Amino acid sequence: MLEKIEGIVIKTQDYGETHKIVTIFSKKVGKFSGLARGAKKTKSRMAAVTQPFIHGEFFVYISKGLSTIQQAEILNSNRAIREDIIKTAYAAYIVELTDKLVDLQEPDYYIYDQLSKTMTWISENEEADIPIMMYELKLFKKGGFSPIVDNCLNCNRREDLVSFSIAEGGLLCNRCTFIDPMAIGLPKSIAKLLRVFLEVGLEQVGTITIKEENKVLLRNLLDAYYDQYGGYFLKSKKFLRQIDQLKY
Repeated sequence: MLEKIEGIVIKTQDYGETHKIVTIFSKKVGKFSGLARGAKKTKSRMAAVTQPFIHGEFFVYISKGLSTIQQAEILNSNRAIREDIIKTAYAAYIVELTDKLVDLQEPDYYIYDQLSKTMTWISENEEADIPIMMYELKLFKKGGFSPIVDNCLNCNRREDLVSFSIAEGGLLCNRCTFIDPMAIGLPKSIAKLLRVFLEVGLEQVGTITIKEENKVLLRNLLDAYYDQYGGYFLKSKKFLRQIDQLKY
């Protein structure tokens, strides 16, 4: 049965001389891969709509294996992303992370909605560090390895959360820092932000001002946490780290 499915292109792969296998994260059926015949031909109507980061409506014969994309329409080309190397690096990272951490054909409207909003933010704004960290933490939760950020992981206290333990997987209060001598000290405001980043949608957040040194602290913390628990190598991560080094 031919279905109309809204989604975002998160990966493409050449297939033969003229076709592509396109991986789409969709609102209706979750992540799926479909064969787009002729999509490598420059004059094909499928060529433009099967580019990375395209937000579109796809007319698809869904199957448990490889689906077939019959035709598609662009809703948002996200051209601003593809025309800027830093925006491209950000977008490539979050779609690759999405591809790694969501299962095939398991819909998750909230994650889809947050991905869509994060892509729009990247497209329309110069700074995207905070939205990306917000989305990352939600994907960590989706993947089943999000840190404990609501309370002390040892005694459950919600007050005086002063450090983050990579080894133990979350926040420690001032009474429990002995649990991990290698825990990373955090300003109270940053400890509170971790909970906001994990639980609050991007649409609920106005302007969040964070000192540059605290952005670097959070970025390094999330990178170290993913390296410990994520389990998947991300090609886009190396390039993104190089860009962050240039920025800071």
